[in-house]
Order: sequence, then C-alpha cells, then structure tokens
Amino acid sequence: MTYTGNVTVGGPAQSRELPGLTITKVAVGPFDNNAYLLRCHSTGELLLIDAANEPRTLFGLIDGRPLATIVTTHQHADHVAALEEVAHATGAETVAHLEDAPDLPLAPSMLVSHGDTISVGAARLSVIHLRGHTPGSIALCYDAAGELADQPHLFTGDSLFPGGPGNTDHDATRFNSLMTDLEQRVFAKLPDGTWVYPGHGADTTLGAERPHIPEWRARGW
Repeated sequence: MTYTGNVTVGGPAQSRELPGLTITKVAVGPFDNNAYLLRCHSTGELLLIDAANEPRTLFGLIDGRPLATIVTTHQHADHVAALEEVAHATGAETVAHLEDAPDLPLAPSMLVSHGDTISVGAARLSVIHLRGHTPGSIALCYDAAGELADQPHLFTGDSLFPGGPGNTDHDATRFNSLMTDLEQRVFAKLPDGTWVYPGHGADTTLGAERPHIPEWRARGW
C-alpha cells in the first residue's frame, strides 16, 4: 500500500519506510486519534507515539514484539486512554514533558524538556516543546542524523494540523504562545519539505501550511 497518511477508525494501518526507521500510522476511536508506531531498522526497537485508545488495535500493531517506549505528546484524555493498559502489558518506558506529567493517568518513567532527544534503537527523535494547546505539549522530529535534512518528519500531537494550530480555547495568551513557538521552533527551523504527522486526521507538510501563518495570526485561533 502506498503511504498517504489517510487512515480511518477501524481501517488498516499505513506504513512508510524511511532511512533507519519505519513509521506505521493507525486511527483509533472514538475521536479519530492517530497513533504512530516507530521501528528502528538496525535494532528492531519499537516506540509508540500516543497510546490514545483501543488497546486491542495498538496490541495488533505491536504484534507481540517488545515495545520499548511510549511517548505521550500531551495530557488530554483522548491521547492517553490506553496508556496504562499498554504500558502495564508491555513494560514499556513512558515519556512525557514535565509540565504535563502531573495530569497523566500514569506517572512517566522519563521526563523530557525542549531540546532533549528520545532514542528508538539507533534512531533519535528531537523534542520540541510547543506551549499553548497544553502547557507540556511536545512535537518529535526525526531527520535520520541529517540524512533527511530536506524532509524531516515531525509528529505534532495536537499543536499543528492541516489548516492551523491546535485548539487554545480562544485564550489569547495561549494562542499567542503556541503561534510563537510554532513560528520560532518549527517554521523558522525546519524546511518546507518537513512531513507533519498530527494527532488527528490527515498529514500535511510545513510548505503547505507556511503561507497561511499570517491568516492564523489574524483570525486568532
């Protein structure tokens, strides 16, 4: 199956091969959340981004292989509904930003901050703290140690979607915080070819979204 990033609840997962890493995307209900399973080519180590819901679906994705790590992009309930069950069943290390950690159903075994790295076997993910959707929302960036410098791969949780930033409940302070972090930490640092994997729905690229930044600022959400 050619990877498109368009997955549906109850439908098949989609996978794509990158240098050093395989990414598999699946959608789970009831809120059309995306979960991403990453596998290191050289070690086989697995990392799950957001144990959102439907533990059976996630276990099917893992397929009996050892799961090393679960990273939670932010504290909202629809992104952590399966966290306890999957973590307890697999013994995986759990990772989250220190500012969202107190509100998670399971205390993380590893806390991260902006600029930290998370390992998936021989692969490395860079942590980007994006404040606004929640205080401790994070994105994870993979560039295969520079091999994908023109097309990094960015997992944004609920901080960036096709069409704009994540929900900040029309709070001007939170919106400005999220927009500033997106502009300074994402759009100013990463190229247009960057592939964006959001917490819900279809994928996008920074190049597709960049021209609309002034519109987002003007509308205030």
